[in-house]
Amino acid sequence: MEDLTGVPGSAGRGEDPDRPLREPAPIDRPRVDDDVAARFSRPTGVTGGFAPGRPSSGAAGSGAGSGPEVPTKAAAHRVEDPVLAQAFGPTPGAGRGIERHPSWQDEVASPPPPQPDPWRDPNAPVGFGAPAVQEERDPAPVDLTRTDIAPAPRLTLSEALFQRRLSRQALAGAAALVAVVALVGGAIGAVVADSARVLTTSTVRIADAPDTVAGPGNTVGEVARRVQPAVVNIQVSSPSARGEGSGIVIDPQGYIVTNNHVVTMDGATDRADIDVVFSDGSRAPAEMVGRDPATDLAVLKVEGVENLTVAALGDSDSVEVGEQVIAIGSPLGLVRTVTEGIVSATQRPIALGESTSDGDVVIDAIQTDAAINPGNSGGPLIDGTGAVIGINTSIFTQSGGSIGLGFAIPVNDVRDIATSLMTEGAVQHATIGVNARKADNGSVEGAEIVNVRDGSAAQEGGLREGDVVTKVGDRPVRSSDELVVAVRRAGADDDVPVEVVRNGSRVELTVRPVLG
Repeated sequence: MEDLTGVPGSAGRGEDPDRPLREPAPIDRPRVDDDVAARFSRPTGVTGGFAPGRPSSGAAGSGAGSGPEVPTKAAAHRVEDPVLAQAFGPTPGAGRGIERHPSWQDEVASPPPPQPDPWRDPNAPVGFGAPAVQEERDPAPVDLTRTDIAPAPRLTLSEALFQRRLSRQALAGAAALVAVVALVGGAIGAVVADSARVLTTSTVRIADAPDTVAGPGNTVGEVARRVQPAVVNIQVSSPSARGEGSGIVIDPQGYIVTNNHVVTMDGATDRADIDVVFSDGSRAPAEMVGRDPATDLAVLKVEGVENLTVAALGDSDSVEVGEQVIAIGSPLGLVRTVTEGIVSATQRPIALGESTSDGDVVIDAIQTDAAINPGNSGGPLIDGTGAVIGINTSIFTQSGGSIGLGFAIPVNDVRDIATSLMTEGAVQHATIGVNARKADNGSVEGAEIVNVRDGSAAQEGGLREGDVVTKVGDRPVRSSDELVVAVRRAGADDDVPVEVVRNGSRVELTVRPVLG
């Protein structure tokens, strides 16, 4: 029999020296897959744990053998706590590991009696152990490449200057930088100051324009200065309403012509208080001389006003399309307003009423693109010589303001109607006694007769209902409004040829308009 007394661990354990020992059980380790090893094994060159200060263990599967423990600075300064050692250290006499010698596998040994554990004894006395965190006197160098380390706190100005937290070299560098910045700023300031001194001077001379300017004069301004003294602002008031417009002086005795809708405030009143404000600011009350609703004209008269400037009336029949014109008035209460434009059209029949009878408010207007707004009504439309060629009376607009479609009563009509109002206080117009409407069926364009009054000039001349009037005298008729103005222009008590279309045929008739 072999003597096993020399086997380590056999002495003092009561083994039978004659009892044969069994061979150790074979170690069967599972094969480690290369992919798993690549994922979970230690990186190349690492032999210990990843936690700082841990010794290399040479664990299985790492490919490195067991080696001696390498003490770190943290381990060197660590003080073992006897309380924690008692609580978590190995049982005395049980060895440091959990392995058993093969000779013990058949040994049935009774476990040692448990030692009293103060951590599990509620009656154990209370004690204090060593601090869990020990102050490190010599800290390890900081790895500046790591991103998980919080940055050091920045120094304040007082700490840097008065607590000597910076070295002399750093303070000297900061002082040099401040000096360089100051020098650069001073240089820039000097350059700017020199530039400012170049741009300013104490000898300033501003050239004034000469009294006479070469080239064409201000024609519009010269014409406006001559005509404006004859233009007045008319203010109308009643207990329930107030309005204003414009007018022109046509007679040195104080006669002023304006629109009928200005003095009646668009028909809101028949009698109202009327004041006239002249170009020099003087004011005088005015009385109604007469008005003609059919042509939207009215004549006023002021008393006790001397040295009136009278407007010069021109000839509206000689006005041409494209001719330069000027409008003067008080649009929106802005007195002495001058606008400029051209004549856009002549003989433009414009109905100021809604009916289609020959007693409507219809004018044979001059169309202009000079700006005309509310308040210009009754003011003059003058040509380049300063002569009045029309009285501004209406606009076409969708916004309430001027869109370049203004209309003026021709001054030749104004002269005749104003003369009748100043001499007789009333005026009558030529009529043939029909009601008409516009006809346009693609083959014929004119004024279709709706009805003929009994005993009228139209009935005596042979006009019938359904006839389409296409011409009165030498003037073509394209609408019922144009029929009205054509008859008025033809005059009364004279035979006038009238061309009509009846049952598809053209018929020539003769009609004598009468005053109505």
